Amino acid sequence: MSKTKDSNQAVIFQTSHIDKPREGKIYFREQKGLFQRIRRYLSSLLMLVFILLPWIEFNGQQAILFDVGQQQFRFFSLVLFPQDFTLFMWLFIFSAFLLFYITRLYGRIWCGYTCPQTIWMLMFNWIERRVEGTHNQSKALDKAPDSINKWAKKSIKHVLWLNLSLLTALVFMSYFIPAKSLYIDFINMQSSFLVQAWVYFFAVCTYINAGWIKDKMCLHMCPYARFQSAFFVKTTTLMTYDTARGEGRGPRKMNQAKPEGKGDCVDCNLCVQVCPVGIDIRNGLQYECINCGLCADACDGVMAKFNYAKGLISYKAEQKQALGFSFNHVYGSLACLSFVFMLTWFEFRDSSEVNVLRDRQALYRINTQGDVENTYIIKTLNKTQQVKEYQITTDKMLGIEIAGDKVFTVEPGQLQTHVIAVVDKNKNRLGNLDSPFKDIELVITDIATDERFNKAVSFYQSNDAW
Repeated sequence: MSKTKDSNQAVIFQTSHIDKPREGKIYFREQKGLFQRIRRYLSSLLMLVFILLPWIEFNGQQAILFDVGQQQFRFFSLVLFPQDFTLFMWLFIFSAFLLFYITRLYGRIWCGYTCPQTIWMLMFNWIERRVEGTHNQSKALDKAPDSINKWAKKSIKHVLWLNLSLLTALVFMSYFIPAKSLYIDFINMQSSFLVQAWVYFFAVCTYINAGWIKDKMCLHMCPYARFQSAFFVKTTTLMTYDTARGEGRGPRKMNQAKPEGKGDCVDCNLCVQVCPVGIDIRNGLQYECINCGLCADACDGVMAKFNYAKGLISYKAEQKQALGFSFNHVYGSLACLSFVFMLTWFEFRDSSEVNVLRDRQALYRINTQGDVENTYIIKTLNKTQQVKEYQITTDKMLGIEIAGDKVFTVEPGQLQTHVIAVVDKNKNRLGNLDSPFKDIELVITDIATDERFNKAVSFYQSNDAW
């Protein structure tokens, strides 16, 4: 019974190949090289963009802000409200098709170079290497008995991890709360309980994901890792080990001729040691591979030492892309089409929204001049970041006039209510009414842009007075 139970636990909790279990924690080695430089430059650029964007101002306000309280998203001069989130739908569709297209061409290149999980995981690993030493020293430290030196290094590492996680959470929250007030209030401990709770929540998530879960996120929790292999075809460029050139592998000495019958692979295992997800690229295509290129950098360094040609591990496709139309172009075309739809929606988007409602308190009344009067409520939403001025008009040929102010202003990004009275000046009409209702039209005009909103409403009149 005990043996069966242990066997079941091995199947349930083991997260890699059953026939060759790997260690729970991967101590991957730091590596220099072309692809690592590309990733670091790209990661640094993305990090700067992520940190600095909330500090950009436009018209005296934060240029990019998801204002949850006001239920609006500001992007420079553009202000989006919940009813405008069709734009985000097209943006997500465009991003999905673009991701499918890139995956079809270059595999999981997104995971290896631009995914936040990879960037933060490598950043946390960089801190760990600075504090604990090389990957072998870190592994030895974990196995060493408790000591002051061990706990000092562990404490320093986790303090640095927690501080980086807290900074990450603050930067992320600055997209939802104005950055200036967020940082000042948080440092002075004047933030509300809700804001502090969210900051600490995202800090804990970052700390756990990048510091503890690490590669498990890429292997078992990210859905993209599971369905991406469905997009691989023979023309997909993937990180590949050249089996024909590398086998049979085996160790040898430098500055000596290659042993007869041996391939270029010297079986140094550096490609395994530098892999963030702990796989051996020489075993062929594996869904765990994130196409980061670290194994290629490690292998190229070894090939250079042995005076062998580089590229034993490199980005390759099984066959070249044929000329003419292919299924790859379907995803590219769909991405372009969704982008066009997004631009078209944006081009024809109204800068204002107007809604006209009847006053529910009374259908009509007879004013002091003996005219029939109806009251309407005009709700106007200004979607821009400029003050807008509107004018209300109606068809005077029907004897209908607007009493009171015909011009009103709405502040940027505000929903304003304006009440107007519409008067029927034709007193003789009350004697011979065919219907108590008649259709009229109110025209609300944006004075600056001449954008017009025609609203058909019902005007109620009766022989009875009150």
